[in-house]
Amino acid sequence: MNNKARNAVSKYDMLIKGDRIIVGLSGGADSCALLHFLCSLRDEMDLKIYACHVNHCLRGEAADSDEEFSRRFCEKMNVEIFVLRIDINAEAGRRKIGTEQCGREVRYEFFYRKAEELDAKIATAHTASDNAETVIFNIARGSGISGLCGIPPVRDRVIRPLITSTREDIENYCKANDLDYVTDATNLERDYNRNKIRLDVIPVLREINPSVIESLCSMSGRMRDAEEFIRISAGEAVDGAKKGGGYDASALAELHPAVFSEAVRSLCRKFEVIPEAKHIELIKKIVYNGGAVEIRNGVFAVCSQGIFRVIRPERAGSFEEVPLSIGKITIQNKRFDISVVDKDDFLKSAKFEKNIFNNFADYDTIPLSGVFRTRRSGDVFSLKDRNITKPLRKLFTEMKIPAEQRDGIVLLSDGSRVLWTEETGPCRECAVTGKTKRILVISRE
Repeated sequence: MNNKARNAVSKYDMLIKGDRIIVGLSGGADSCALLHFLCSLRDEMDLKIYACHVNHCLRGEAADSDEEFSRRFCEKMNVEIFVLRIDINAEAGRRKIGTEQCGREVRYEFFYRKAEELDAKIATAHTASDNAETVIFNIARGSGISGLCGIPPVRDRVIRPLITSTREDIENYCKANDLDYVTDATNLERDYNRNKIRLDVIPVLREINPSVIESLCSMSGRMRDAEEFIRISAGEAVDGAKKGGGYDASALAELHPAVFSEAVRSLCRKFEVIPEAKHIELIKKIVYNGGAVEIRNGVFAVCSQGIFRVIRPERAGSFEEVPLSIGKITIQNKRFDISVVDKDDFLKSAKFEKNIFNNFADYDTIPLSGVFRTRRSGDVFSLKDRNITKPLRKLFTEMKIPAEQRDGIVLLSDGSRVLWTEETGPCRECAVTGKTKRILVISRE
């Protein structure tokens, strides 16, 4: 195990000299072997090592005994330990999730919290055997490439030095180094899916291929390479399809299905949601035909007028009004800086560009009763370059502003007369002219 772990650390650039590391310590063979291994590198790499133990309070005295063992083991290894005691059954009830999932969430929340405090990496004792079991579990669930990638050797702050070592390697390492460890009796129960895979599925697969663990781990490595290639291709495709505040639907429609799926997932990650396979299939349809698909948590995929977007629509603040004033204002969760400048002074400092005054207004034409708000029924706008007045709704349609964005546009109005909007600039009556003396500057922060 020692050589495999050293090779994994080197291959995946897990450690650099002077690192601080928090080890997730359960007291079992895997985590004890990991802590011992990292301590063997302590002087060589000038490492500062800590341990975190979570007592889930599921097994009564047995859980307390594991906690006490972990404390003694850390004392023996000269490692500071942090312990969290939590009733996982009660916590799972509060979160309305399963006990197994809740335990995992709580552990990682604890690990990450301590890692932030200590500016440390997190080392978990996942092994090649764990990786193989994860791949099999994901296959059973019908996962795609991401599921076949298994457990990544490195992700964010988390490193897994034992990811190429099998459970047999771990046991031999513990025996060779005279390491005591505890055995969780629940590992032998078939109440959990992973236990069923370890106890029933893996032995059958070993009859077919004695090296099934190594084979599955080798496959997951190749799948990670394939996933990385698809991810890079999707990133390039998304960048190349940018158009009109969104993405060219026709360009997306031509992508290979695997690249298309990853492109959609990458856009959804910005909103912290992951679309399922059923969402991807529905999104493919709207890319061709237009429409909208709700993914989850108020996030939508929308395709209109040949432009594809992933959005969380802003709700119009129907009665939200902010009186015109000089200084900083906030409306629709947007911040603006309002100021007034002398036109001659402005021209002296401004860089001349065509249509330089499109986004400014003649301050002396703005009524004192002006307010910032969002659009309402009956709003009208007079175009500064044309001697006509149009309903704002019709103007936004002509400008091809997506319907889902219109309610979030901030405007300055006097009653139903719109004086300025984020998208159009000033109306005809408030545009800067040769007679203008003072300029109203509305800057989005």
